[in-house]
Amino acid sequence: MLPAITPAITPAITPAITIVGAGLAGSEASFQAARAGARVRLVEMRPAHMTEAHRTGQAAELVCSNSFRSDEMFASAVGLLHEEMRRAGSLILAAADAHRVPAGAALAVDREGFAAAVTAALDDAPNISRETALVQALPAAGETIIATGPLTAAPLAEAIRRLTGEDSLAFFDAIAPIVHRDSIDMSVAWMQSRWDKGAEVPGGGADYINCPLDRDQYHAFVAALLAGEKTEFRDFERATPYFDGCLPVEVMAERGPDTLRWGPMKPVGLRDPHQQCRPFAVVQLRQDNALGTLWNMVGFQTKLKHAEQVRVFRMIPGLERAEFARLGGLHRNAFLNSPRLLDASLRLKLAPNVRFAGQVTGVEGYLESAAIGLLAGRFAAGLDQPPPRETALGALLAHITGEANPETFQPMNVNFGLFPPLSGEVGRKDRKRLYAERALAALDRWLGRRQAA
Repeated sequence: MLPAITPAITPAITPAITIVGAGLAGSEASFQAARAGARVRLVEMRPAHMTEAHRTGQAAELVCSNSFRSDEMFASAVGLLHEEMRRAGSLILAAADAHRVPAGAALAVDREGFAAAVTAALDDAPNISRETALVQALPAAGETIIATGPLTAAPLAEAIRRLTGEDSLAFFDAIAPIVHRDSIDMSVAWMQSRWDKGAEVPGGGADYINCPLDRDQYHAFVAALLAGEKTEFRDFERATPYFDGCLPVEVMAERGPDTLRWGPMKPVGLRDPHQQCRPFAVVQLRQDNALGTLWNMVGFQTKLKHAEQVRVFRMIPGLERAEFARLGGLHRNAFLNSPRLLDASLRLKLAPNVRFAGQVTGVEGYLESAAIGLLAGRFAAGLDQPPPRETALGALLAHITGEANPETFQPMNVNFGLFPPLSGEVGRKDRKRLYAERALAALDRWLGRRQAA
């Protein structure tokens, strides 16, 4: 059951807010602002104007992985962010939990069910109106949130550049292939989560399909990756850096013959039951829909041409006859120099009626994008001081709105390195748990003050 938009908290004023973009951040911002009592006009250019990566007009369509990464609140910063957003009444987390598919200790979703649930929640809200339009300029007045994501339409991107005088920073983001489950040879592959981790969480257990490679198979595969025909870049794209958290698999292979074996193809924590040994390397596939008919190749985002993907990826044992529901791809993402351009409540310093939210602010990852949408929606509706610096929400916000160096600013996932240091001597084993306990205590105090206000 998704949370209803029945404002439990009503601010002194109920402003009308225009939110541009119905991705994860825009959807979350709309929900939070409406829940706070504001009237929301949500504008999305799809399906009339599609991007290079989207396929539908649904809100919160997932265009890359279907995983929101680790859901372990005491073991990872992103898992902690999940829990903070749940406690703050996040629509995105509620929809993800309702459409969860097995992925060990990670939170992965049936992408179609997830997007449909978010879309329905927005359409059912009495104070949210949705419309399809291409916004080409920043409004001169009126509370506005720009949540157009890294694929902001060219006219609006140009309007932002003209106003700020800043050239948008940019990086490439790559999409991993999706394989039909019934085309995987399970006499070679097997089901297991790394270290058998995940059995204790909902849907956990042997959640990944593992395809093993021996030494010769691995080196032949790496050679084929390096030799495969790649997508050609246009002149203006050639100097654009990749984001290290989403490197194409062949770019990783270029960094050394063992890079993949210690990256997405690492075999640790896995044992091949057919050969009764740990493989030299392994390719993992994660369930991509609730039916379990589609599985994506974990960490295998790629810029290989489509025909080359089929040829090279069928070299992987167990995938010799793989049928691909979607092949990998590559698109150019842009983001603001937020530490220079945005204030602590995500307002554009040169146009304070305009806030930005989501990946365009320079956060990386589905949940990080939605988290900034959550904060932007509340700020725009007149609720909340910034969350405590000790929380994942507060750490992420502080990083993009002033603590990062504007001269070297790059997209960032939430991580414990963004948090204020713990006091006293802390053992490495306890560090993450203590960060999380401190954050959740601070978050509960913040939410308690807000609810009492």
